[in-house]
Amino acid sequence: MRAHVALLTAVVLVAGCGTGSPGAAPPTAVPPTAAPVAATPSNASSAGAFSPTDIAWLQLTAAMTQRLLPVLDLVPTRTTDPTWRRLAVEVRASNRADLTRSRQLLGEAGAPTTNPHEGHDMPGMVTADELAALRSASGKTFHRLLAAHLRAYLTQTTRVATAEQKSGANPATTALATTVITTNQTHLNNLP
Repeated sequence: MRAHVALLTAVVLVAGCGTGSPGAAPPTAVPPTAAPVAATPSNASSAGAFSPTDIAWLQLTAAMTQRLLPVLDLVPTRTTDPTWRRLAVEVRASNRADLTRSRQLLGEAGAPTTNPHEGHDMPGMVTADELAALRSASGKTFHRLLAAHLRAYLTQTTRVATAEQKSGANPATTALATTVITTNQTHLNNLP
């Protein structure tokens, strides 16, 4: 089990846990804010035991998705382009469903409801400054920024989902990782 935790930790660290998006400042050390979670299923209907890798992936996925949703909510007010509007609706719908499922699985695992990634700016996460820039952009500038953030988010969430798929223990959690990978690839292919 320690090998699974070490693998997920290595994936996150190799991916650059500390910078937000393309062109962001170099990474800075961020002290850990939460102790490792002891995963014990609280729901007898769980499809299997949850490993620390499962819990870590679910928590990271939820944190990353929570940062993306406000970006997608901006699309209807920042662009009239039907391609971008349609893509935002599709990405929002799939990510809201994934977030709901992640939270459900975290609940089944008995994991804390707090976000251990609060305040961390990691690859694929939109920072407060980047969100402010998106709020003031429109037209081609907005499209360029949106494309960069979506590409970074979809690429990073695919990376960590792939690590979960390989090292996770809970079948429902690894199935969600497979769904995330497949859906993300579709969204990446549809980016204008």
